[in-house]
This record gives sequence, C-alpha cells and structure tokens, in this order.
Amino acid sequence: MSLNAQIKLSVDQLVSFVKSSVKLKHPDAQVAVYLKKVTLTEKLPPAKVEDLLASGMGPKTYEQLQAMVAATASLPAAKINEPVEQPVAKLIPPPSAAEQAKLVETLRDYAMNYDKQLPDFLCTQVTRRFYDPNGLEYWVAADTITAKLSYFQHKEEKKVLFLNNQYKDIDWDKLGGASSTGEFGSMLREIFEPVTEASFTWERWATLRGRRQHVIRYSVLQSHSQWGITYEKSMTIRPAYTGLVYADAQNGLISRVTMEAIDIPSSFPIQTAKNQLDYDYTEISGVTFLLPLRAEMRMREGRLMMRNDIEFRNYRKFGSDTSITFDTPEPLATDLVTETPSKDSPAKEAAPKAPAKPKEPNSLERSIPKENGSKPAKP
Repeated sequence: MSLNAQIKLSVDQLVSFVKSSVKLKHPDAQVAVYLKKVTLTEKLPPAKVEDLLASGMGPKTYEQLQAMVAATASLPAAKINEPVEQPVAKLIPPPSAAEQAKLVETLRDYAMNYDKQLPDFLCTQVTRRFYDPNGLEYWVAADTITAKLSYFQHKEEKKVLFLNNQYKDIDWDKLGGASSTGEFGSMLREIFEPVTEASFTWERWATLRGRRQHVIRYSVLQSHSQWGITYEKSMTIRPAYTGLVYADAQNGLISRVTMEAIDIPSSFPIQTAKNQLDYDYTEISGVTFLLPLRAEMRMREGRLMMRNDIEFRNYRKFGSDTSITFDTPEPLATDLVTETPSKDSPAKEAAPKAPAKPKEPNSLERSIPKENGSKPAKP
C-alpha cells in the first residue's frame, strides 16, 4: 500500500481522529498534512468543525478542516447516530478490603497453577502485523503469519505454515519484526508470583463478553521485573510495568490481563510497549477450558508504531487428527474483545503511574525468561 494513497473516512471517523490526535498531543502541522490525504465519504457540516475547536486542535488543523467543508459540500449528509438512552444502573459497591485481599490470593493461586491444568492441544495462531510511520494510529498492514501451535507436556512449539497466505518453511525464531510469547502461563505467573512483589489495588467493575468482572490494577517495580523487551537482538531492558487484571466475578477466573511498560530509559529505542491478552472458554474433546483467545502487542520507536493482533483459533486435542487442514481464518469479531460500557461503577482508567520505590535497596537479579520476551524490529 502506498503511504501517499488517499484514505476514506466518514465524518464520525474524522471527528474521532482529530480528538484522538489532540489527546495524544500530535503536532498541529503533522495532523494537517495527514488530513490532506483524507477523502471524506460524507458532507462535513461547518458546525462539526466549530465543535472541534473546543477539543484544542491547532490552527493548521482547523484551516484544513475548513477546506474539507468546502470540498464536501455536494456530498450526502452525514448519518447521525442518535444516542440510545440507557436505564440508570444501580451502582454496585466495591468489595470490602478483606474481600479484595482474598480475591488477590485466589487469583495468585490460579495464576501460579494455570498452565498445570492445560491439556495437550493443537491450535492455529494467526498474527496480523501492522505499522504506522506517522504515529497517528492509522495502520498499514505489514504481513499475516499463520502458524501451527503445539502445546505438549506444558511446552509450547510453533511452526510457521503461511506468510500472507503463501506456504513458507520458516523457523518461528528466525522471523523478523515484532513478536511476543508467554500467553500460555508465564505472563500471568510472573505478575502474581511472590518474588515479583507486585502491588494490587481493586479498580472498578466491568463487563466483558457479557460477564461481570472485577478489574484489579497491579504495579511491578523495575527491580523485580521479569518482563524483557529486546531491540533487534542487541539491547534488552526489564522495565517497571503496570496493568489490569479482569477476573470473572462469578467464578474468579481471569478473563483479561494487560501490561504497560513505564519509565523506559530515554536511551532505549523503544519508548512504548503494551500487551493485552484475552481468554475465553473453549471446548477440547468435550471438556471446557479457559484458553487464550486474542492478544494485542503495541510498541513505538520514535514516530514509528508497531501493532500485532494475535488470534488463537481452532483448538483441538493434540494428535487426535493428523489430517487437520490449517488455514488462515477471518479476524475475530471486535465485540469479543471489547469491554461493554457499564454504569455499575465509575470508570477509572487511570494513567499508568510509576510504582513506589522500595524502602530498602534490592539486589535481586533474575534472568529474562525466553518465553515472555518481546522482540521489536522495524517493518
């Protein structure tokens, strides 16, 4: 895809983009240049542009939007999505301090033993990789990797089958670009194991895939971090990090975990690193397990942004059918990994904060497990 190609947007998408750019503090001139590549599919009402002034956009962005008003005057009017009035929900109080502490210990026991209860299985792992050279979160598809994932005797093995739907005999470890692992146990374990000394705080209620969730924020000090980020196989750091754990309020099982690096040294090329992993119920040979559904990894090097969308599909018992055909399925529906807006408790998606420094110096040094590394490289 040519980076100079025109990008078609609706008015709603344009408004969302401008507001996001202001929130992310993108330079006014950079946003205006990008807007010149945008072709609207609907008429841009002058009132919409005036409303956007309150968002804090710059003069060059405003000037370009005014030009788009004139250029779209003959197009059909934009579709207006009327907000649906929702019934007022009764706020649910948070668990007591004692209940929160008990919940954390229950989740710790679950995380430390998660991989022990997994069966031997096969599945298809599809990794769709994107990049954005301008840092505006408008993504260009880089490639699609389809791999056979074997999980046998608690060990994970991947074999690349297709690259962009073309058969390729490539060793997984020799793939270039950004990649991540650790979805089948180590990510959870490294958050909850006692040596990590993560701090936990109950955050809010949420609804995910139709089920009520506890949302718990955790923070890990750099001195206890086991999360390794490697740049082009030459530089590695272990950053402090924070994130959220979603736990099913009915059965206490973990539905989602997120990680975000904080206080990355300015000398390290990668300045942003985030992971999100979703689990869902999957049946293998008549038994239901909670297994990885989808993961998303994001990194930023300067203005260049990289994103991996990883899906785990077609789970089946290991060795049960040697004639299985592996292919590249269509992407999962977005509602499977989108949190449902909820008024059960006030939203409190706080910005990541650096965890407090330890009271005493800690000299603990641990090697970085290979299973939970993140390896970025330019696309």
